[in-house]
Amino acid sequence: MLRVLTLSTLFPDRVRPTFGVFVERQTRGLAALSDVELQVVAPIGVPRWPLSRHPNWRGLAAIPERETWQGLTVHRPRFPVLPGMGRFNPRALASTLLPMLRDVRRDFRFDVIDAEFFFPDGPAAVRLGRALGVPVSIKARGADIHHWGTQRSTARQVREAGLAADGMLAVSAALKADMIALGLPGERIAVHYTGVDLDRFRPAADRSAAKAALGVAGPLLLSVGALIPRKGHDLVIEAMQDLPAATLMIAGQGPERAALDALVKARGLGDRVKLLGSQAHDALPALAAAADVGVLVSASEGLANAWVEALACGAPIVIADVGGARELVDRLEAGRLVAREPAAIAAGVRAVLAAGYDPQAVRATAERFTWEANAAALRAHLTAVAAKSSR
Repeated sequence: MLRVLTLSTLFPDRVRPTFGVFVERQTRGLAALSDVELQVVAPIGVPRWPLSRHPNWRGLAAIPERETWQGLTVHRPRFPVLPGMGRFNPRALASTLLPMLRDVRRDFRFDVIDAEFFFPDGPAAVRLGRALGVPVSIKARGADIHHWGTQRSTARQVREAGLAADGMLAVSAALKADMIALGLPGERIAVHYTGVDLDRFRPAADRSAAKAALGVAGPLLLSVGALIPRKGHDLVIEAMQDLPAATLMIAGQGPERAALDALVKARGLGDRVKLLGSQAHDALPALAAAADVGVLVSASEGLANAWVEALACGAPIVIADVGGARELVDRLEAGRLVAREPAAIAAGVRAVLAAGYDPQAVRATAERFTWEANAAALRAHLTAVAAKSSR
């Protein structure tokens, strides 16, 4: 029996049901295996009183510190943060967690700590592993390497955590190469692809009817991602000026909402560009199945779940040539890689629409990404990491 402690500062809760939903899905897949026992530690950063009573934080402060979530035992300890600093304080995180994990370990003697992000989870996990005598694996997902791994204030912590970890995971081969470029040992990094629920994300029986249900006629473009500069939503909006018959729906929320609203208005695109706000993950299959094209031109990614989900629904993707893009768009039916420029984005969309690919042929490009394969690979990796404690 493999006993795993999953550590993730991004994990859904009753206040933020879509917060790190991909981590939850991966964790549920691993926990479902008959030879795995698992508990989750999903720390919540909250300012000290009286700021904790502010409406921005009050809901988080009221979340139970231990609960069963989607069949998983989840511990949700609080750790102190300063407003504006978010969740990025590995030292405070480790200090808060150590007494709690010593208590947890009395009843659940976990064999390995599985940290889900390189920052802040990675440095905190390494500190905890040393204190508890437990091996540690850290997973890299994209921005934790491309951003935190290169920032002056955090790059050293990211690199030192990787050097100290007993094993590492990367969501794409391209991200593994970026980790090696930071000085991390490639022989300790395994590529661990994401999964997709192929039963839920599937082509619509009638795409035209699915679009009509959304009030759309003509080509539908779908972009799923946080409204932050890195995702490039503004570039896709600009490209819409060269796609006069198309409608763009953007699912996501974030600090760029006001700026994107203003851009849509300034370009006179209010009837064809819809900012949907944050969408429950259960709502995404219907949106993706209605779309003719998935568009996301991020400046950096590991291997985005939104890419795989669009393909599983039969929608080719038009994405920037970043991260694991070439590992996914490895044939024409998967879509096009484009420069992060409005004219190039529009040209890529037109090329995909003109090709008229069979949705089932597009879906075939995503069928290698299953949660079953993801869980089996993760179990094998963590088993090997856990074995290091007995050498």
